[in-house]
Amino acid sequence: MTIHMVKLCVGADDIDDLADWQARLMKKLPAPVHHTRMAPKRADEMLKGGSIYWVIKRAIRVRQRIIDIRTVKDEDGKDMCELVFDPELVRTYAQPKRPFQGWRYLKPEEAPRDLNSGEVAVDLPADLDAALKNAGVW
Repeated sequence: MTIHMVKLCVGADDIDDLADWQARLMKKLPAPVHHTRMAPKRADEMLKGGSIYWVIKRAIRVRQRIIDIRTVKDEDGKDMCELVFDPELVRTYAQPKRPFQGWRYLKPEEAPRDLNSGEVAVDLPADLDAALKNAGVW
């Protein structure tokens, strides 16, 4: 079974900020990475097609496929988890998400749907986007 991860994208105002940060990172590395203190116990499930869903401005707005999860050493020699992502950022429908610390698992049936290539991502506040969808307007 596949499982996803959801994480706050701290410091990013929009998807372009995330893309810029990762582009700078890929000048030194072949793929974007993110380090966490704790390794996911369900890493095998994440590597079976799982993605990281990034929360930007209180809503899940974009995802990236997780291509590897490995253990690396920090500057003090302590083990940490390195998540390696596909560079492609896939926009999703905005799904409101309250702030939380660290990361959480996200079941596939709870993940927001990807935007189709012809659809435009309107950067509405997540609560307004959800209200429009619930009203059948969106």
